[in-house]
Amino acid sequence: MENEAIYRLGIFTGLFLIMALAEHLMPRRALRAKKPSRWFTNWAIIIFDSLTLRMLAIAIPTLAIGAAWDASTRGYGLFNQTNWPLWIEYTLALLILDFLIWAQHLTTHKIPFLWRLHRVHHADTDMDVTTAIRFHPIEIALSMLLKIGAVYVIGPAAIIVLIFEIFVNGCAMFNHANLNIPKNLDAFLRLLLVTPDMHRVHHSDKRSEHDSNYGFSISLWDRLFKTYIAQPMKGQNNMTIGLQWQDEQPTKLSWSLALPFFRK
Repeated sequence: MENEAIYRLGIFTGLFLIMALAEHLMPRRALRAKKPSRWFTNWAIIIFDSLTLRMLAIAIPTLAIGAAWDASTRGYGLFNQTNWPLWIEYTLALLILDFLIWAQHLTTHKIPFLWRLHRVHHADTDMDVTTAIRFHPIEIALSMLLKIGAVYVIGPAAIIVLIFEIFVNGCAMFNHANLNIPKNLDAFLRLLLVTPDMHRVHHSDKRSEHDSNYGFSISLWDRLFKTYIAQPMKGQNNMTIGLQWQDEQPTKLSWSLALPFFRK
């Protein structure tokens, strides 16, 4: 798709700046760690993620959007075998892709090897917009391989894959933001979307709470599969975010990249 990378980068940058400004003006919680070191590490991790995807693209030239074009050309996938109205295909494709991301997220909490990768994300001792980009490069690569496989099975249009990725990334920045949303507005929004207060429960240091609220965008799947928790036991302002490493270690880049290989 022509200029796709430029459009995505522009949208990502714009949304990031909006969320960063919003959480600065309306913070939900006081941050514990030093922001410069946290932000440096979280941004450095996404640079490693991008390099990993670049290398993956050498081995597999068609990443998710390219896979959609390839599947369409070859006639692979469910929606390339049907003549359903476009609005039905597009709606179903978005819902299926979102469910797969939800299921993948749940799986990373249940399979020890995947959890070792995913705990890099959870080790952050604060939660703000940069937490949304804090994922280990190996987890990012595995996630991309899953999306590629799903695209070949489902056969969604390339534009739908692009819209989905922009939507999920935008929602992730929103629901990780340290943003103080009025209680009534939060209750209304989370009827459909995952809000910051809803997702913050998922970043609790309590296992029973971080094994809940797996959604990155819509709240439907957690409600449907009974993994929804409305509020943390200690309340939003008193809960502890992170894992067992409640020190400066998670703010260090080398430590964060090596975390999956630690025994404990």
